[in-house]
Amino acid sequence: MNSTSIPIGVVTVSDRASRGLYEDKGGPGIVAALTDLLASPWHAVPRVIPDEQAVIEAALIELADQEHCPLILTTGGTGPAIRDVTPEATEAVCQKMMPGFGELMRQVSLKVVPTAILSRQTAGIRGRSLIVNLPGKPSSIRECLDAVMPAIPYCIDLIEGPRLETNPAHCVAFRPKGA
Repeated sequence: MNSTSIPIGVVTVSDRASRGLYEDKGGPGIVAALTDLLASPWHAVPRVIPDEQAVIEAALIELADQEHCPLILTTGGTGPAIRDVTPEATEAVCQKMMPGFGELMRQVSLKVVPTAILSRQTAGIRGRSLIVNLPGKPSSIRECLDAVMPAIPYCIDLIEGPRLETNPAHCVAFRPKGA
């Protein structure tokens, strides 16, 4: 990775994966999707952490404020289970919430599985970082990223982050004319 490589936070929220009892498939699923979707040079700044709100908040703050990741993608912890607290942690560290991301991801997922209504995915802005909560299953991660990625580069432009280019073979980012 060089100085022009954009750092992207990839956070797996899983008690079992954080203890080494379960192979993390969500984080690698995010990386695989981004490898297809992005044309800009980037590198993952990975974290595998337990379903603990304070730990999730600390990881998001570190990735935004110290690692300067303009995009932070989480996987896991978005369901209705008692230990699913990723949306709460995201809301706690963000200055602005971006509910359209979660709305679109649920809409896309509902075409595949009726239990998508149980998902509480959300997104928000912390400083110059966009944080997006994704589901845990790799195929669902890809479906959701395919849906929201066209809006992500322009969102990052608006929060004064680095210019993120998509790979037009897999995703065409929308930017208004002249942006």
